[in-house]
Amino acid sequence: MKYFLVTLHMEGFKIIKSKVIWIIAAAFSIAPLMAGFFMFVLKDPALAESTGLVGDQAQVAGEANWQSYLDLHAQMIAVGGIFVFGFVTSWIFGREYVDNTVKDLLTLPYSRAVIVISKFLASFIINIALSAYIVTVGFFIGGIVGLPQWSSAIVMESLYAILIVTMLTIVLNTPVAFFASYSRGYLAPVGFVIITLIFSQVIAAVGYGDYFPWAVPALYSGLTGETIISWSSLMIIGITSLLGFLGTLYWWLFADQH
Repeated sequence: MKYFLVTLHMEGFKIIKSKVIWIIAAAFSIAPLMAGFFMFVLKDPALAESTGLVGDQAQVAGEANWQSYLDLHAQMIAVGGIFVFGFVTSWIFGREYVDNTVKDLLTLPYSRAVIVISKFLASFIINIALSAYIVTVGFFIGGIVGLPQWSSAIVMESLYAILIVTMLTIVLNTPVAFFASYSRGYLAPVGFVIITLIFSQVIAAVGYGDYFPWAVPALYSGLTGETIISWSSLMIIGITSLLGFLGTLYWWLFADQH
């Protein structure tokens, strides 16, 4: 346990000292800003048109209220989180190879399994923090816009949905860690993330999203109008996550032989 806490602290220190995470957080801030913009347009389309924020032919469907606004956040995390959370994971695992620190890391008097688990936990914590940050910024922007129909019940229900979507999206990043380790860098895992993002949209569009793990979070977020997740989908996500974790662990345990 002592070694685990030491390695986790080491990972946290490297993450906080790096500018990458702060740049990612700043870039991810675009999501609540765009959501707030859409709500502003929906709330007062005449004002938005008169101020030149939207064109005369612009058509934005939906309702401007807290329920729709928070649902939009869940959908943005489900889709955008695949890329953002995946990039964070690929950076945490791939940077050791890019910065040529992997040899130093492997010589530490700690179990390599402890190092891998620490990296996964650090990735999990950072991604949860990013999601919480986006939602917090979203609440602030929603208050500025002055969205109607606020209620504790709506907020709690929406936050629960956002939490589930965030968790489902994060646990699907274990294969990203494997590709970052296997390819010894960022390019392959980022490419993998982009491919899964594209396929998740296509497969969900043809009606088989329940069987493609990276499409399930978006389906649960209500992107297609439904918020029900089946046990088979959860099993597929669990198996995918487990395979990615075991593959990454195996690669690091025998890193000297690769």
